[in-house]
Amino acid sequence: MSTGQSFYITTPIYYPSDLPHIGHGYTTVAVDALARWHRQSGDDTWMLTGTDEHGQKMLRAAAANGVTPQQWVDKLVTESWFPLLETLDVANDDFIRTTQERHEDSVKTFVQRLYDRGYIYAGEYEALYCVGCEEFKPEAEIVDGTGAFEGLKVCAIHSKPLELLQEKNYFFKLSEFQDRLLELYKDEPDFVRPESARNEVVSFVRSGLKDLSISRSAFDWGITVPWDPSHIIYVWVDALLNYATAVGFGTDPEQFDRRWPAYHVVGKDILRFHAVIWPAMLMAAGLDVPRGVFAHGWLLVGGEKMSKSKLTGIAPTEITDVFGSDAYRFYFLSAIAFGQDGSFSWEDLSARYQAELANGFGNLASRTTAMIERYFEGIVPPASTYTDGDLEIQRIVADAAVNADAAMERFRPDEAIAAIWTIVDALNGYITDNEPWALAKDDAQRARLGTVLYTAVEGLRALAVLLSPFMPEATEKLWIALGHPGRLQDQPLREAGAWGQLAAGSSVNGLAPLFPRVEQ
Repeated sequence: MSTGQSFYITTPIYYPSDLPHIGHGYTTVAVDALARWHRQSGDDTWMLTGTDEHGQKMLRAAAANGVTPQQWVDKLVTESWFPLLETLDVANDDFIRTTQERHEDSVKTFVQRLYDRGYIYAGEYEALYCVGCEEFKPEAEIVDGTGAFEGLKVCAIHSKPLELLQEKNYFFKLSEFQDRLLELYKDEPDFVRPESARNEVVSFVRSGLKDLSISRSAFDWGITVPWDPSHIIYVWVDALLNYATAVGFGTDPEQFDRRWPAYHVVGKDILRFHAVIWPAMLMAAGLDVPRGVFAHGWLLVGGEKMSKSKLTGIAPTEITDVFGSDAYRFYFLSAIAFGQDGSFSWEDLSARYQAELANGFGNLASRTTAMIERYFEGIVPPASTYTDGDLEIQRIVADAAVNADAAMERFRPDEAIAAIWTIVDALNGYITDNEPWALAKDDAQRARLGTVLYTAVEGLRALAVLLSPFMPEATEKLWIALGHPGRLQDQPLREAGAWGQLAAGSSVNGLAPLFPRVEQ
């Protein structure tokens, strides 16, 4: 049953100068599936995604292209990032851009609050800076350059030379929050997940926190510091605040009280910002910390993390143009243990598409509806006496629904899909064992045939509901074919396992293949 409570969940906001690759898509569809699950369960759900548009890297890219920074980000967002959401069937509730007035004004309000509370001070700063990361790099992420960069210090992530910056900056007293953060991680062990990410964060904070430079004065593409317009707010402080400004911080207290706090799903490479700096900033402002931060692993291709700077990214459309958006969503959410690194290969995608989607789920749907059309003129037959085998299917459906919901509560869409797929496997075996095509030849077995096909089609009903957050397009086609009254998105997910919801006498419509043969 729904609690009706707020479920606010976010993707990281993406840097639009990096064109979307399948890693961005992976994060986005995972968050979308979690949001769809909670939304369809009756929770007060809000999904946010967006773009992080300030910073030195964006300024330089705009200059190189002969346009203003605003013109540059407008072009990137319009041509690349909005289409990504459509390509992957993402049902986000909001899209925030850090150049929007609603964000910029509220960032100033937040930073001013920290200043007024005594958590910000002026000082001198000298450190190695990575423009690609938009970050002063810690020692652990500084390595010696090789080849053309021999003799230089380079970023361990981008493998490009770091810039030595010496500026007057404003600093946030991050060091004052070390003990409070450690207490948070102790009192709320699920605040950072998975456990490996939690351990990494705890170790980092225990090693000692330094105050954080939160302003830059060497360039002007950003949000000005409210008490000193000669400085702009550090891009990562600006970016993190999107999660609060998007739901009304500083502008709509009612909306903010309704939605906040949020769950954040991020890549593990930006975990420290979200699990250390962000909650410390919120503590300083007197606001609730996030409900939790989940760090998923990297998506590897050929054993290497994808990177546009290294030209190793794969555009999502390279997959969706061949296999469709549902296959994309299913593959990445089922083939990779969420929270761990995962490897992508075209061979694995193709094999899973054929075996699990086309031959598994798709064939189950096609042959079940076809047999109802053939043997019962398209009318769902009533069930008569249930055998132990029939009741076992009912048990599997009920258990799958419960287990999938529990997995989604743990932020494990891969385990949820695995739980749901027990229905697919069980029904395919059930049809093979019961041989409805043989039963149809014997008039004395008419009632038994009806029970078998009702069991199969009612199982399909449960599958359509349970899989809808993961494969919205295919399940909508199946739902229409089943002839169940009402919209698929209105079916309560946490009640999907209850047996007998598809009424006998419903009309089954023709169903085209859900996952057609792919020519590669």
